[in-house]
Amino acid sequence: MSTDDAPILDVDALQQQGISAQDIAKLRTAGYATVLGVVQATRKCLTKVKGLSEIKVDKIKVAANTLCPQTFLTGAECALRREKVVFVSTGSASLDALLGGGVQTGSITEVYGEFRTGKTQLSHTLCVTSQLPLDMGGGEGKVAFIDTEGTFRPDRVKSIAERFGVDPQAALENVVVARAHNSEHQMDLITALAAKFAEEQGAYRLLIVDSILALFRVDYAGRGELSDRQQKLNQMLSRLTRISEEFQCAIFLTNQVQSSPDASAMFAGGDKKPVGGHVMAHASATRVYLRKGRGEERVAKLADSPDMPEGEATYKITVGGIMDA
Repeated sequence: MSTDDAPILDVDALQQQGISAQDIAKLRTAGYATVLGVVQATRKCLTKVKGLSEIKVDKIKVAANTLCPQTFLTGAECALRREKVVFVSTGSASLDALLGGGVQTGSITEVYGEFRTGKTQLSHTLCVTSQLPLDMGGGEGKVAFIDTEGTFRPDRVKSIAERFGVDPQAALENVVVARAHNSEHQMDLITALAAKFAEEQGAYRLLIVDSILALFRVDYAGRGELSDRQQKLNQMLSRLTRISEEFQCAIFLTNQVQSSPDASAMFAGGDKKPVGGHVMAHASATRVYLRKGRGEERVAKLADSPDMPEGEATYKITVGGIMDA
């Protein structure tokens, strides 16, 4: 059976397989809140958990795989899993069409562009649309927002909620926000959210990080630290990917751009390329480049997608959030 068809098993279920409560507590403290999370972790990662020997880790892995077996699926079974994907509206019908229906659960969507292209405004719009009923293009779930640049504005959520006929106060109650102060703190917050998602099974539909690399660029400033930065970034993106699959939620990341006179054709945007290099490119299933258009128009170009062709859509930023231009 696919892990999508099974309920989320709390890590406490490992006791059924003979794992001690003390060792389970150590796993939980290290951020492993579900059995699937343990299955997805490597032995190398688990041996770094304080108090777990290699022998204990081997026993834990056997127990986790027994409770949550990972097997091959047929193409037909994969198709059934895809039918369960939820698409959360961006607020713009043209942008939704470009993305194949909206921001999808179970994977990472990244938007990148210069300032004032709508990255943060799109994040705020998704805070509301994620709460809408499924038949309105919503996700019927809560939102977690990791703010790395101090850009979250409750008033924006309120005004966008009014546009969609949602009670502004209720909309804010369904969004949890944390301000990250450095890249390590950012990782700690992501780990804490995994535990929260496990505790409130199925409650959260979307996790936003605005922006994913801002703090890394501060913490790892010189070229000599680039390798360390990319390694830490890779670990964080891997964690986010596991969360998207573990809890079937959408991961929405905003990213900055940098000038590159010799930018290759792989990047939409010519002399502007997203920060994060190949590590970022491989982690994001869907990548969208945002730029300024004529007047108040903004243009979204689909740079990479596993199931949609390249294309463009126009939109505008309003008091009520992202809308068709």
